[in-house]
Amino acid sequence: MAKKKIKDTDYLFLSARIRSLERNLLSKPRMERMLQAETPAECAQVLTELGYPPFDPESEAGLNRALSQVRADLFADLARFMPDPELLDVFKLKYDYHNLKALIKGRGADVNALLVDAGRIRADDMAAKYQQSGKWDFLPAPMRGAAQESARVLAETGDPQRSDFVVDKAYFAEMLELAKASGCGFLLDYVRTQIDAANLRSAVRTTRMHRAATFLQQVLFEGGAVSVERILAGISGGVAPLYRGTPLREAAVLGDEAVAGGSLTAFEKACDNAVLAKVGQARSVPFGPEVAIGYVAARENEFTAARIIMAGRLAGLGSDTIRERLRDCYV
Repeated sequence: MAKKKIKDTDYLFLSARIRSLERNLLSKPRMERMLQAETPAECAQVLTELGYPPFDPESEAGLNRALSQVRADLFADLARFMPDPELLDVFKLKYDYHNLKALIKGRGADVNALLVDAGRIRADDMAAKYQQSGKWDFLPAPMRGAAQESARVLAETGDPQRSDFVVDKAYFAEMLELAKASGCGFLLDYVRTQIDAANLRSAVRTTRMHRAATFLQQVLFEGGAVSVERILAGISGGVAPLYRGTPLREAAVLGDEAVAGGSLTAFEKACDNAVLAKVGQARSVPFGPEVAIGYVAARENEFTAARIIMAGRLAGLGSDTIRERLRDCYV
């Protein structure tokens, strides 16, 4: 089946609309207002000014509900105007696989509080069908196979981490296939950068923990600019040479420093910033699918920042400590 040809001019209206919406993104000055606010209520007020529904600033559950509502509104709003709404599936996919992991590890228990209703499959439908049958036959093929294999691994080993690896591998493989089928080169480059970032994290963590190469091979994903074979062959010389010439080159330098005892937080932050910088190239595109893709990634980054700040305030952390954990902004 031939790939659908995407026309940039179809996105003229949506691109103009998104440029207007970008003015309400959680920018660095707004994050600083949240960090400097004297109370959690004043901190939360910044979010409500940006269109978040009012929520109890002293409640993590309240924040989760607000984030869920804003996320649902984001996907619903874009789907109304998106000439190629299937591009959004690349972003929705991670919630399907997140919910799948929660249900597998729950082994039939009620884990609804852990589910996020932002995927292609309604979270409550997924939970209800699994809890009724104990089987995964209702899932689409890629997810169904991953669910069955992950559940088997968990039952045989009792190791939830190994079970998660099975699901993660299926997630990245399906995300890559969706990006390839979309006909959007920008989306494909973004997904490949995400794969590179995930592999870089795994390489650094594995080396830092002195795990064997056989373990590393199990947690690497195909499809990145740096191949799995190249990582396995060159990991003994550090990750910086492997990622030289990629968007993750600076993160890889910090990765080698983290292996030697440096900051793992700084390394993780640099990985996320590199991925955001890659998708942030959409800011220079006047109109086209890139604008919509960049905006969704920006909102996802915003949701993470809002959670980090609010959770840090509730935990009584200082503004400097919270600031160190924040990623860059899209705007």
